[in-house]
Amino acid sequence: MPNIKIKAIDIYHPNHVIENDFYINHFQKKGRDIQHFLEVMGREKRYVIDKVEENGLTMALEATKRVLERAGMTGKDLDYIEFSTQVPETTFPINAMYVHAEIQADHDTIIKDSNANCAGMTVAVEQASRYMLANPHIHTALIVGSDYNSLIANPEQEITYANYGDAACAVILEKTDENTGFIDASYHTDSVFKDKINYPAHGLTKAVKGKSDVQAINWLPFDGNVALPPTYKMIDQLLARNGLSIKDIDACCFSQFALSNILKIQDHYQIDQEKIIYVGDTYAYTGTSSPFIALYEGIKSGRIKRGDNVLFWTIGSGFQIVAMLYQY
Repeated sequence: MPNIKIKAIDIYHPNHVIENDFYINHFQKKGRDIQHFLEVMGREKRYVIDKVEENGLTMALEATKRVLERAGMTGKDLDYIEFSTQVPETTFPINAMYVHAEIQADHDTIIKDSNANCAGMTVAVEQASRYMLANPHIHTALIVGSDYNSLIANPEQEITYANYGDAACAVILEKTDENTGFIDASYHTDSVFKDKINYPAHGLTKAVKGKSDVQAINWLPFDGNVALPPTYKMIDQLLARNGLSIKDIDACCFSQFALSNILKIQDHYQIDQEKIIYVGDTYAYTGTSSPFIALYEGIKSGRIKRGDNVLFWTIGSGFQIVAMLYQY
């Protein structure tokens, strides 16, 4: 029986670094102290696009070229390309079309864009893995996630402006006879917060017709802790139905949105610190690519090795939670 493994992973981020002091000073001028906020979120610095020629698509193209080189492959070797983003550079054509052209993929390569907000790349990898298992003609897939978050971050709201960074991550999935790779995934969706995080703030129609601001995300306050009980339930179910316990997990690549969330999950399951891959102090929050940048850094540092069981967890606005098990 075939399995789907992560053959290679690579990333791209801009060179420009902004540290916390910039944002502390920015909000002090507005009469607000955000130092505690930055501690809770676990921020120190972030990579931010500062060149007009860079955007979410260019980051994705660079990450794609890097992962193909790492895998020893070309665009001709790909059967499937999926671009995950919540900040597409274009809607016509899809961004994956530009990836296809840049790497000169074949005419029979399947391409698509997808958007599950911050849960996007995890959803894309999970669903591509299942599709590859079902389709005998698909042997390799490129999943690239890229968000130009600073483009639409709201300078009046620290939850985006001081919290986000820009980056892209690309993975190559490969069908294999090895006893490794994709294991399972679980979802929980509750639409209770569907009107709390909006871009465009009042919908595309009003933005295009000039009746609403299109410049920034509008983020209204809500209690994100409500997502934790279903998180514990779905992780418990995911582990149980695959005959695993939390002690069988070798590494945790969670959403880097807030360090406080990671610490709560870690405390709930009593996960050893060395198993928690945290990169939010370096990259800040990169949106769709967030758990996979953690995977990349875990592999790079030697904390994640071939054969390790990796638990992914992330959340998309609205909200949708995704947990996924992969044997790297």
